[in-house]
Amino acid sequence: MASIGAGVHEIRIRAANGAFRVMYVAKFAEAVFVLHCFQKKAQRTSREDISLAAGRYKQLMKDRKS
Repeated sequence: MASIGAGVHEIRIRAANGAFRVMYVAKFAEAVFVLHCFQKKAQRTSREDISLAAGRYKQLMKDRKS
Protein backbone atom coordinates (compact mmCIF):
# COMPACT_ATOMS: atom_id res chain seq x y z
CA MET A 1 0.00 0.00 0.00
CA ALA A 2 2.64 2.47 -1.06
CA SER A 3 -0.14 4.90 -2.00
CA ILE A 4 -0.83 5.33 1.73
CA GLY A 5 2.76 5.44 2.96
CA ALA A 6 6.12 3.69 3.08
CA GLY A 7 5.91 0.36 4.89
CA VAL A 8 2.09 0.13 4.89
CA HIS A 9 0.78 -3.37 4.24
CA GLU A 10 -2.65 -4.89 3.85
CA ILE A 11 -4.14 -8.15 5.09
CA ARG A 12 -7.02 -9.45 2.98
CA ILE A 13 -9.54 -11.75 4.61
CA ARG A 14 -12.36 -13.54 2.81
CA ALA A 15 -15.05 -15.04 5.00
CA ALA A 16 -18.55 -16.36 4.49
CA ASN A 17 -19.96 -13.00 5.56
CA GLY A 18 -17.78 -10.86 3.25
CA ALA A 19 -14.33 -9.53 2.49
CA PHE A 20 -12.34 -7.58 5.08
CA ARG A 21 -9.13 -5.53 4.99
CA VAL A 22 -6.60 -4.48 7.63
CA MET A 23 -4.05 -1.76 6.79
CA TYR A 24 -1.04 -1.69 9.10
CA VAL A 25 2.57 -0.56 9.56
CA ALA A 26 5.08 -3.04 11.01
CA LYS A 27 8.38 -1.27 10.38
CA PHE A 28 8.91 0.06 13.90
CA ALA A 29 10.54 -2.02 16.64
CA GLU A 30 8.11 -1.03 19.40
CA ALA A 31 4.77 -1.95 17.82
CA VAL A 32 2.62 -2.88 14.86
CA PHE A 33 0.30 0.04 14.18
CA VAL A 34 -3.14 -0.76 12.69
CA LEU A 35 -4.19 2.21 10.58
CA HIS A 36 -7.62 1.02 9.49
CA CYS A 37 -9.75 -2.11 9.22
CA PHE A 38 -13.04 -2.41 7.40
CA GLN A 39 -15.41 -4.64 5.47
CA LYS A 40 -15.19 -4.26 1.71
CA LYS A 41 -18.47 -3.46 -0.01
CA ALA A 42 -17.12 -3.08 -3.57
CA GLN A 43 -14.26 -4.44 -5.66
CA ARG A 44 -12.22 -1.24 -5.31
CA THR A 45 -11.17 0.17 -1.95
CA SER A 46 -13.11 3.39 -1.40
CA ARG A 47 -11.40 6.77 -1.37
CA GLU A 48 -12.72 7.34 2.14
CA ASP A 49 -10.97 4.22 3.45
CA ILE A 50 -7.71 5.12 1.71
CA SER A 51 -7.88 8.73 2.93
CA LEU A 52 -8.56 7.63 6.50
CA ALA A 53 -5.58 5.25 6.53
CA ALA A 54 -3.33 7.85 4.88
CA GLY A 55 -4.32 10.49 7.43
CA ARG A 56 -3.62 8.12 10.30
CA TYR A 57 -0.24 7.21 8.78
CA LYS A 58 0.63 10.88 8.43
CA GLN A 59 -0.33 11.55 12.07
CA LEU A 60 1.67 8.51 13.23
CA MET A 61 4.78 9.76 11.44
CA LYS A 62 4.27 13.26 12.87
CA ASP A 63 3.86 11.89 16.42
CA ARG A 64 7.00 9.76 16.10
CA LYS A 65 9.10 12.81 15.17
CA SER A 66 8.06 14.80 18.22
